[in-house]
Amino acid sequence: MDEALLRRLTPNVLAVLVRRGADFAAAEDAVQDALVEAFRRWPDGPPRDPRGWLVTVAWRKFLDQARSDTARRRREDVAEQEPAPGPAPAVDDTLQLYFLCAHPSLTPSSATALTLRAVGGLTTRQIARAYLVPEATMAQRVSRAKRTVAGVRFDQPGDVATVLRVLYLVFNEGYSGDVDLAAEAIRLTRQLAARIDHPEVSGLLALMLLHHARRATRTTSDGSLVPLAEQDRGRWDTASIAEGIGILQAALARDRLGEFQAQAAIAALHADAPTAEETDWTQIVEWYDELTRLTDSPVVRLNRAVAVGEADGPRAGLAALAELDPALPRHTAAAAYLHERGGEQATAARLYAEAAHKASNLAERDYLTRQAARLNTRRGN
Repeated sequence: MDEALLRRLTPNVLAVLVRRGADFAAAEDAVQDALVEAFRRWPDGPPRDPRGWLVTVAWRKFLDQARSDTARRRREDVAEQEPAPGPAPAVDDTLQLYFLCAHPSLTPSSATALTLRAVGGLTTRQIARAYLVPEATMAQRVSRAKRTVAGVRFDQPGDVATVLRVLYLVFNEGYSGDVDLAAEAIRLTRQLAARIDHPEVSGLLALMLLHHARRATRTTSDGSLVPLAEQDRGRWDTASIAEGIGILQAALARDRLGEFQAQAAIAALHADAPTAEETDWTQIVEWYDELTRLTDSPVVRLNRAVAVGEADGPRAGLAALAELDPALPRHTAAAAYLHERGGEQATAARLYAEAAHKASNLAERDYLTRQAARLNTRRGN
């Protein structure tokens, strides 16, 4: 069973059902039923036209649901329009579906959560982690969003800002795990940049390209994390870096700064440094100041504290870190790093071990555990 194929096809099938008149919640249920059917009936591989097969099965599932609900007799007109089985046009509706999910009846945060769950392929746990909220809280948010749009016709696309936020979060999840998911986010952002002339769309595309250029060096062959300072810069994708920097420079020249442009500027400074030691940390701190002004995000403030530690010394970084909530994700890991840079190995080792216990994924936990073990071994010698 080709799960990657099913994941790529799901948004397009969902878009077809919505365009034919299904409300979003019912369409999503029908598509999920069709995917279950595909798992059952495609044990040796997909049919010749997997998208057409899924569209046909999902539409029939939707019609079955509609017919069984006597309170929805208005859908009888839709039922009469059932298309004959056969190949479906090879149209990519994914980006359009992102806009439709950003429906005006939803708040931006609810629209983002719904789109990530239904179209982006992220689990509720992954979305909750991105928003720094408990999984149960995010599950309730997604459920409320589905109830809000139940019965609503998706003929009013949402705003660009919400779509950009969704694409950014999908890329981040892919960048930390599934490369295909990151590549899909880049593909859709390219489409968006071709349709909409906006500096923040360009800023997001530049940011994705600059980060994705390092994908081959972020982990070892066994999946272990490699920190930025230790990555083999000779293996970075220079073509993607050059493209990203070019797109960013054109966006910044328009003097309409936004958060994605600021993030891309930070990524560009890292990419432009021949070695980790030659990184222009002073400029990076300045860009973090701009990003803090734009977002007031605690995660941005955390990253800024680490940058301050590089630019002005670990004591300055720890002072900036002390102003933040210790419960913030990766706060303990940042403190461990800054204490190590300040020569406090015992404190750093303890904090690395504590951070490992709090880590949200196995690769990060293993890396932090190794850092603690390294310092403890050095102290033992």
